[in-house]
Amino acid sequence: MLENISNVMVTGKSGAGKQPRIDVLIDEFNLEQLSTGDIFRHYLGTFNKYGYKEDLSVFYNKESQQFISDEKISEKIGTDDEDIILGLKAKYFVDQGLFGPDSITNALLDSAFSKKQYEKQVLDGYPRTLNQAEFLLNLLKENGSKLDFIILVENTDERIIKRTVQRRICPKCGKVYHLTYKPPVDGKCEKCDVDVIQRSDDTEEKIQSRLKEFTKKTIPALEYLKKQGIPVVTVPGHLEKFTTENVRKSVLIEIEKLDK
Repeated sequence: MLENISNVMVTGKSGAGKQPRIDVLIDEFNLEQLSTGDIFRHYLGTFNKYGYKEDLSVFYNKESQQFISDEKISEKIGTDDEDIILGLKAKYFVDQGLFGPDSITNALLDSAFSKKQYEKQVLDGYPRTLNQAEFLLNLLKENGSKLDFIILVENTDERIIKRTVQRRICPKCGKVYHLTYKPPVDGKCEKCDVDVIQRSDDTEEKIQSRLKEFTKKTIPALEYLKKQGIPVVTVPGHLEKFTTENVRKSVLIEIEKLDK
């Protein structure tokens, strides 16, 4: 299995420590990271660059909870570019302060995934719901690909809250720091030399909300995938001694059990 990996999914509670484990998969198996956060930012950026400034609510029917047809959207905004239209849909929900529905998340994922030929990706932040999990398996089947296994990064709520409230990010390049484990020198990004910041959603209240969302929505998606025969590999999100090599070993030891 490990000699010819198509795709891997990495999941876990928000703040569990997924990124260092994703980095191991990328380095060891020549994979790329496909993150829903990056996908949303890409399509939002594409739409913003297009420069359409009119009210987006005219494109969405709240009663039916659906957008008008892409053809009508195209006529109104003056382009049939798929990426711009997807960006418009994503921006509508972002501007409303709402989570995008599964239909929009699925469409954005499919568009980005197709550009990678549905191969050699580490899926990060997707699927998060049962509907998304079902969509993913159908999408892979239709395109002759597969999901080889799932990495579940485990960590306690207490550690996650403590870790996340101390997380800091560079507003320019996105590099992540931690006030205890990986502190920025003089509060600045080592690459960009700008002050790092705390993300607006890295407060204890919002972290608690995300933890509840994982239990309510993502656990059922994970159970569904397990029932469909996708192996789940559990790795620790907390190590007594956090080093790059210790993270690598902790992941590979568990993955190698799949070939036994």
